[in-house]
Amino acid sequence: MKKLAKEIKRGDIIKVANQAYFVEETEISDIGKQGKRKVRIVALTERKEKIVLIRPEDYPFET
Repeated sequence: MKKLAKEIKRGDIIKVANQAYFVEETEISDIGKQGKRKVRIVALTERKEKIVLIRPEDYPFET
């Protein structure tokens, strides 16, 4: 199932590059130069490593 970046919530599990990540925090920014809002997603790997993803609000994630 796919969700847009703006629909991702804390507690969701997303797949990026065939790896699963547990979403810890999301934040949506204001409209920027490109005309779209950006979503900042803080996620944890299975080994508890933290990654930060920044994507446009309409970017599709596999959940």
